[in-house]
Amino acid sequence: MLENDNGYVVVEYRPGPRKLSDLQALLTHAGNLLTSRRWHKLLGDQRLMAPFTPEESKWITEYWLTASQLRTDTVYGAVLLPHDVFARLSVSQLINEARAAAMTYRLFEDVAAAESWLLQLP
Repeated sequence: MLENDNGYVVVEYRPGPRKLSDLQALLTHAGNLLTSRRWHKLLGDQRLMAPFTPEESKWITEYWLTASQLRTDTVYGAVLLPHDVFARLSVSQLINEARAAAMTYRLFEDVAAAESWLLQLP
């Protein structure tokens, strides 16, 4: 995870399996960083990511994406789509389930387009 001078957090997923507890720690830290910096934008680089497990998807939608957890009304997330077809499906499903959550997502193939979108937001 990175923070930068542009006012958003970058969460970069690596290939391979994950432990639920590691994902929880990573995303909790991202939420804390957003809160401490008073930021509301995140770039999720999921290009190399393995598909979310059902347990990961459930935790993300039922816990992490809630307004009370993110401690803000709205967080904007630019997501770089995974190369893996099954990972793309899991991301698309998660985003459809999270429509009522505190995060507004936009999907991108290109890093520059994702960064440009984040930078034009207030």
